[in-house]
Amino acid sequence: MNKRIEKALEENKQKYIDYLLKLVSIDTHDIGHGIEGGLEAEGQDFMAELFCGLGAEEVVKDPLKEDSIVKCKEQYREGNTGHNYDNRYNVYASFKGKSERSILFNGHIDHMPAENEENWCIPPLSPAVIENRITGLGVADMKAGLMASVMATALLKDAGIELPVTVKYASVCDEEGGGNGSLCAAVSGVKADAVVVCEPTNYELIVAHMGWVFFQVEVEGIAVHSGLKLAGVNAIEKAGKLMDAINELEHRWLLKYKHPLLPPPSSNVGVIYGGEAGSTIPDHCCFKTCVHYLPNLMSHEQVVEEYTGAILRCCEGDEWLKDHKPKISVYQTGNPFEMELAHPFVGAFKEAYKKATGNEVKLTGSPAGCDSRTWHNIVGCPTLQYGPGSLEQCHAVNEYVTVEQYLDAIKIYANLILEWAESAE
Repeated sequence: MNKRIEKALEENKQKYIDYLLKLVSIDTHDIGHGIEGGLEAEGQDFMAELFCGLGAEEVVKDPLKEDSIVKCKEQYREGNTGHNYDNRYNVYASFKGKSERSILFNGHIDHMPAENEENWCIPPLSPAVIENRITGLGVADMKAGLMASVMATALLKDAGIELPVTVKYASVCDEEGGGNGSLCAAVSGVKADAVVVCEPTNYELIVAHMGWVFFQVEVEGIAVHSGLKLAGVNAIEKAGKLMDAINELEHRWLLKYKHPLLPPPSSNVGVIYGGEAGSTIPDHCCFKTCVHYLPNLMSHEQVVEEYTGAILRCCEGDEWLKDHKPKISVYQTGNPFEMELAHPFVGAFKEAYKKATGNEVKLTGSPAGCDSRTWHNIVGCPTLQYGPGSLEQCHAVNEYVTVEQYLDAIKIYANLILEWAESAE
């Protein structure tokens, strides 16, 4: 059977590449990280037409809804409210197999806007194969993964192999805005017996990712002329003390928590602003941080409690801060994800990868979150993350995946469909 797959892949590879080039040529970027909207509609229409052309039993367009995100935020601490959903919709498709068992491939159609277009070797929306690289905006993050999963069904059909299980697809919007598209899919009841999130993994299988919490800390002071420094209170200097306390907390976490597949928990100060001029003692300072934490070893509640506690304990040792506590708020969160390694779906993927490439796949984790958490934690599906390309290429100038990565992904996904059926026997 693998010979039939290899033969069909060789005969049809240009067709599979052309489908990807067409998808990448369609502008589907988010506007303002999805807050102001997104241009996904044309790309989603293309996907719907492709699914119909390949013989999908069912194709559904599902508009994104604010109340779905509100529900997820209330129940699961997931989602970013206040986004513009005009003309933004997910597309779901289903291809009937011989058994009721199912597998779902998830991918997002949206991408970030092009930056530094003058530094691209080609126009970002005019994709091309250049030196065995498929180059274009959004190809790594993650149109190559989405299209490879669809072409896996096409490959089995081209090889004359009947689908042994039902193969489903969820092409979603607004992932770059925090994963709202897959959250809406979850609320709409989309599910399967197993899920593959087709984000780029550079030939590795991601079975875990970290959770995150974004904090904002606002500190007040007293503004005076810098020549009268002792009469004022420098809010920036007070904020510095608080940042030192957070760094100490990070160090304690580093010593305490270890994960075999993930880096240690961390806190990063990514934004700081305050003050008006060098001649004025600043009466306000605000800094924003992102904490990444480990699945199963740490929790959202714990992170918030310990982060807040570290700041408040620091305040007790400062005459000003003791009576002028900073304002601490959480403005974005994402839960961690970890797949059970003993699950048959992991075994099926390992076998599929070996048959497709001749090699053993490396299991790893990712510090960056993605839609895996939605499908595993909320929908309750066995979930794995695998796709062509690498994280380094995401949002990069001259973004690319190699032709080999793309074609290998098609072959791996096709074999996974077959192996998932066999694992049930």
